[in-house]
Formats: sequence, structure tokens, C-alpha cells
Amino acid sequence: MPALQPVRGTQDLLPDVARRHRQVSETARAAALLYGFDEIVTPIFEFTEVFARPIGEHTDIVAKEMYSLKDRGGEDLSLRPENTAGVVRAVLSNGLTQSTPLKFFYSGPMFRYERPQKGRFRQFHQIGVELLGVAQAQADIEVIALGRRILDNLGIGDRVSLELNTLGDPESRAAYRDALVSYYAARRAELSEDSQRRLDGNPLRILDSKDPADIRLNADAPNFHDFMNLKSRDFFLDVRAGLDGLGIKYEVNPRLVRGLDYYTHTVFEFVTTDLGAQGTVLAGGRYDGLVELMGGPPMHGVGWAAGIERLALLIPEPQKPARPVAVIPVALVNEFPAVSEAEKLRNAGLAVELIYSGNMSRRLHRANRLGARFAVLLGESELERGEATVRDLDSGAQEAVSLGDLAERLKEMQSP
Repeated sequence: MPALQPVRGTQDLLPDVARRHRQVSETARAAALLYGFDEIVTPIFEFTEVFARPIGEHTDIVAKEMYSLKDRGGEDLSLRPENTAGVVRAVLSNGLTQSTPLKFFYSGPMFRYERPQKGRFRQFHQIGVELLGVAQAQADIEVIALGRRILDNLGIGDRVSLELNTLGDPESRAAYRDALVSYYAARRAELSEDSQRRLDGNPLRILDSKDPADIRLNADAPNFHDFMNLKSRDFFLDVRAGLDGLGIKYEVNPRLVRGLDYYTHTVFEFVTTDLGAQGTVLAGGRYDGLVELMGGPPMHGVGWAAGIERLALLIPEPQKPARPVAVIPVALVNEFPAVSEAEKLRNAGLAVELIYSGNMSRRLHRANRLGARFAVLLGESELERGEATVRDLDSGAQEAVSLGDLAERLKEMQSP
């Protein structure tokens, strides 16, 4: 029988990888608090309609990638492929629409059925923020500034660049959509199969295609900025002016459209060249019509999400935990006193590994494998004297220490 393996597109987060993931999420959480974003946790599965309507029936996520099922009660459910729709659902379900502005931070697993590759999995993890109820461009500026701060705090700010675009208001977007349909329809046979399908549902997504034939056609496609009304132009100018004022560098990318139907006005991506083809590490935009689309009142919104797996590949090696103290009973009769002494040291704030079995040589070998710096040896004669022998596992030096002073002495020895 072959060894059991994780499901394709999933992974076990062993301690070193989990440490990197935690560094990303905790760094992001701390920065979000500086901006007044409170943490929210939504279910990892929702009614399918929560995702299908706002994300868009014609998007790849809904058409190809969602993990959906019918439960025993006959309900259509889906694992969340992203979390903006889930957060909006939570706002509506909990009657929070009168409490704006609302500022939420989240961190957790998402699920999409797609081809696994570097930094991309079928179960993946995201951090993200949502700011609801603010019409002004200051909201867009603030969430982008928060994203930039997190990337800087992770030590990768110099490895990413910000790309920025606008999709305008619904009026501008509708005019542009008509122009795109007219342009691509006359060249339908030259489009890739996926883009021919997108032409009937979401033609803006053709602009984001990586197919060589589509890229050639996109070079001569209509430019959205020729179809923007004054309101859309002014809003984008305000966003750019705000970023300029904060010293946040960016490049306007007129082909940046993002993959979800609910975006309006600002869209943005922080990208890197250090991860191959999967260069986007943090991305989002404004979604002013989403709450209303999901049955709520008209409400403005803007947010972003970032892939923890991709960020974890970029960050410097996180600092490892302090080396533990190994508590070793010298004989069987001393095992229960060893448990008691280990707990006292933990109460004093020391990380302790209790070495359970084997002769002294094996126990010391185990302590070294665990990375312990000091071993506390508890023999019968030491316990009778109210002492322990503390051995420095790096140098081999050892000394007798009173049990009453043991915690403080170990802290002194651990200090640089």
C-alpha cells in the first residue's frame, strides 16, 4: 500500500513553514490595528449564492474553481474562494450597515480548484482588509498605505512594486464594455477559447489574458481612459494625489482589471519578479456596488487580499523560538519530581522539554536533537539536597543549583 499523501494542491505546514505563515499573519494583524481594523472571522463555507452572484457567474472562479457541494439537507454550499463576499454577508446578517465606517481584518484558508504551482495551492491562506461605508478616495489611499506598510514590515518592500488602474464608475465601465465587445467581436476567431467565452460574459477579463494571441490583440484594444467620465477621472486623480502625498510609488497599468466582477474605480496589485509567473502578492480594489448586489443598501467599499503562501516565500527567515531547557530525571524514581520541576520552570516563563525515557546517554542525545542549550539533571542525591545539576550542552560545563534559585539562574545563563 503506498504511503498516504496530502490531497493534490494541499500541504502540511510543518514547523518551519508554519513559523513563516505566522510571521506574515501576525505582522499584518499588528499593522492593521494601527489603522483601526478589527479582526473578523467568517465561516469557511457559505451558501453558494453568497459567492456566485457577487464574484460573477462568468468568472473563472465561479465557473471552474469553486469547491461546491449539496449537503444532506439539500442546501447548495461552497468553500470560500475569497473572503470579501463573506465579510459583506456577515455585515448584512448581523445588521451592521448602520454602523459605518466598518473596518475589518481577516486571516484564514480559502479554496480554489486550480493547477497547483509555486506559491499557489487549492487550499491556500490569505490576509485581507475591508473598509465599508466611505465614499471618498481617502479610503482607497488608506488601504493601499496599509498594504505597503505590511510589505515593508515584512522586510520585502524593496522586492515589490505597486501597479494601479481605474475601472471607473458603472457609467464609464458600461461605455468601455461596449467598445471592447465591438473590437473583440470583429476579431473573435483570433481570440483564445477562454477569451471567446469571456467575450459573452466579462470582456474586461480578456485584457488580463496571458495567451499570446490575446496579448497581441490587446495591444490595439480601446483604452479605458478614453471612456472615463469626469467623475471617474477626478476620483482616480484624488487617489493618485493621495499616494503621491504619502510618497508611495506606483505605476499606472491600463491593462490591470482584476478577476472579480464587483470592482469599480480603483484596482491595484503589489507585484514581484521573484516568484516567477505568479508575481502578484497583494491585490484589491473598490467595490461600491457589492453590498447592494447582495441585498443590502447602497454602500461603498474597498479592500485587498494577500496570499500568505507567496509572502512566506519572500520574507527573511523568522527568528526561531528561544532554545528550550531539557529536564532529565536520572532514574525512574525521579520522573514525577522532574515533571513538577519542569512545570515550575514553565510557570517562570521558560520553555522546557521533558525528556521521558532511555538511559542517560540517549536522554542527552534527545536533548541535543531538540536544540536545548541547558539540561537540568535531577538525580536522587541532588533532590535530597534540594539541588539540580545544570549542564551547558554547548560547552559541557555544569554546576549545582538550588531548586529554589533554578529558574532565575537559568535565565541568567540564557542571557547574552
